[in-house]
This record gives sequence, C-alpha cells and structure tokens, in this order.
Amino acid sequence: MSAVVDPAASPRIGPVRGFRHGLTLAARNIRYIVRSPATLVDTIIQPVLFLVVFALLFGGEIAGDWQAYLQPLVPGLMVQIILYASAGTGLALNTDVVKGVFDRFRSLPIARSAPLVGAVIGDVVRYALALVVLLALAFAMGFRVRTGPVEVLLAMVLTIGFGLTMCWLSVLIGMAAKSPQAVPGITMALVLPLTFGSNIFASPDTMPDWLRWWVGVNPVSHFVDATRALTLGGEASGPVMTSLIWMAVLFAVLFPLAVRTYARRTR
Repeated sequence: MSAVVDPAASPRIGPVRGFRHGLTLAARNIRYIVRSPATLVDTIIQPVLFLVVFALLFGGEIAGDWQAYLQPLVPGLMVQIILYASAGTGLALNTDVVKGVFDRFRSLPIARSAPLVGAVIGDVVRYALALVVLLALAFAMGFRVRTGPVEVLLAMVLTIGFGLTMCWLSVLIGMAAKSPQAVPGITMALVLPLTFGSNIFASPDTMPDWLRWWVGVNPVSHFVDATRALTLGGEASGPVMTSLIWMAVLFAVLFPLAVRTYARRTR
C-alpha cells in the first residue's frame, strides 16, 4: 500500500542538505551493489563479451589481424560499455517507482531530489568497475597503452563523465515509461544507432556517404576519437574539446527534461 503524504507538509530542505541526502542514498545504492553481486552481472559480463566477440570473432575479418584490431577497439569499447551501463539508471528508477519505493521516500524528511541524485552518483561505481574489468582483460589479451598513466586516467574520467551525461537520457526514459518492461526496448532503440553508427568498430572511410555523415556528427565518435588519442597517442586537444562541448550540450538538453519528467512522475 502506498503511503499518503501531504506535499504541503513536507519540510523545506536547502540544496546543501539535499545533496547530503543524495550522498546518503548513493551510499545505500553502493552497499546494495556490494551485497548483491548479481546486480553486477551486466556490468562485468558485457565488457568481457564485447571484447572477446569483436576482437577474436570479427577482428581478423575487419583488420586482418585480431591483435592489431585490439588496439583501436579497446578505447572504443570504453565509450560503448559506459553508454550501456548508463542505461541501467532509468530501469532502476522506474522499478522503484512501480514498487512504491518512492512513496516510502516521500514519507521521509529528505529532499525530493535525493533518490535521483543518489542513483546517479552510485552509478559512478558501476562505470569505474566496468572500465577496470575491460582494461584488465584487454591487457591480458595484449592491449598496450602508448601514452602514460595520466592520459589513461583522463580517458577514464572523460568516459565516466560521458556516462554521467547520458544517464539523464536514461532517467528521462525511465520516468516516462509506464513499466520497467518498456524501459530496455526504448533505451536500446536510441542507444544502438549511437554505438553501431559510430567509429567504434570500423573506419567510416569504408561506409556509404549518408552513414559516414551520421558517424561524423555522432557524439559517440568524438568521444572515441578522444579516448583513442589519450590511450594510443596523437592529437588529443581537439577531440577532447569537442567531447567536452558535446557533454555540455547534451547535459543542457537532457537534464531539464529528465528533472521535469522525474518531478511529474514522483509528484
């Protein structure tokens, strides 16, 4: 049974205190991840599957040598798995709404934004874990960084920042969908053209003109260029700057839409 709460009776909570509430719920989400390893299956299995399938199964056909293909593939997969991991935020929020968890939150003296902030911050742990799993397996298979540890760390921070930006798209979908079953289908319909219509797996030079145009304007391609430059060497300032501009644009569009939909769904 849902708790009946009078919104007018809810105490006014400032942004600093509200952020602390968000951190508390982020810690709750992290403890749930630690105590329920099954929730990490997609985070751990996906990097392993994508790396093994595309490097060993398709790498020889695409590049003639799967070990040579491994070098440009791994930075691209760093972007892809973070994008896929960000898709889980909307599903978790939708499930909490449907199961009445948000009704329980509304009965507590916490900021209304705290569950949303907690979910987004907690996702950073999943993103970092997915990257560590991917890079550990990639190094075992022969992937080698051609820059330094600072550049690799910057590449990880940039991809995690991309995930935190795209998670607002996931929040928007999760709050707009009527049921958890609808969330994965809607999310994949939007995410697949971004990942497979990019330069992650193949060079756009071999693609038709219309597809090459899409790859050129696809923000994922710019993040892949930046990650490759930071891990394999080459001009990095241009791709990194373009990626940061894309992050600002995506955040400016997705954040207000997601927050407005979240407020309407949890009213």
